Amino acid sequence: MSAVELTAAEAARCALRAGLPLAGARHADVAATANHIHAVIGALRDLDFRETHPVAHTAHAAHVVEREVTDASL
Repeated sequence: MSAVELTAAEAARCALRAGLPLAGARHADVAATANHIHAVIGALRDLDFRETHPVAHTAHAAHVVEREVTDASL
């Protein structure tokens, strides 16, 4: 995450520019939420997924498909 976090005033300006005006009481909450999301994405970007085996992903996908088929047969 960058050293500079989104302020309440900046969150209000960005929301207004996007056509989503915020009530004054929500500016700080929106800024805090945006900063948290930014921190989580930053942490995810730091992870090295090259060592993740495709089998683990495939096994999960097979489980989901099997569950969907089971649910659909009811």
